[in-house]
Amino acid sequence: MAKYPTKIHQSGFEFLNALKNNNNRDWFNEHKTAYQQEKVLVEDFAEALLEDLRTHDLIETPSGKRALYRIYRDVRFSHDKTPYQTYWGGAFKRATKFRRGGYYFHLEQGKSFVAGAFWGPSSQDLKLIRNDISFDDAPLRKILNSESFISNFGTLKGEQLKTSPKGFDADHEAIDLLRYKQFLLIRSFSDEEVLHERFLKEAGSTFREMRPFFDYMSEVLTSDGNGGAED
Repeated sequence: MAKYPTKIHQSGFEFLNALKNNNNRDWFNEHKTAYQQEKVLVEDFAEALLEDLRTHDLIETPSGKRALYRIYRDVRFSHDKTPYQTYWGGAFKRATKFRRGGYYFHLEQGKSFVAGAFWGPSSQDLKLIRNDISFDDAPLRKILNSESFISNFGTLKGEQLKTSPKGFDADHEAIDLLRYKQFLLIRSFSDEEVLHERFLKEAGSTFREMRPFFDYMSEVLTSDGNGGAED
């Protein structure tokens, strides 16, 4: 980690706050040098985070620079026509089809978090997950009820159905888990925590704590439904 900056800077938040108040192309073009300077700092932080991830997981994302989200918004189908994102964010993709889930970070004053997620599982994936939970919810509950999970993430988060999913009884003992449509692990950080020199270590350890959940989900999603691996 030592070869990359290990600290998020207040100047990065200050640039984003100014952009929120001036989210237009003229202002952005006038301050593009400042944007590029801050972007390099966040890219370097992302590179250090990637380096740490690779000590315990296989990651397909080739670099911190490639992990970082573009600041330019796609406004074609949005009611919000402001052209720029007002946060620093990035994602790391796990390597091979046998490692499911993705790692994310979001840096924004007052709204920073680190996450691991299955944001939009396909209907086929949801079926595999629900079938496994329905058959035996104990392995997932053991993970969700562990001290390390609760201390880092509190509870499993994500969009849920208001009723039972099709094909499952509303009185099923695991209906609370079967209703999930997304599966999100989120740990929020205060501004003070993000700006502290320990933040890189804390973000990295948070990613590491996601592995039991990711390993469980990966096994479920790469099974053929009969206990064998997918081709």
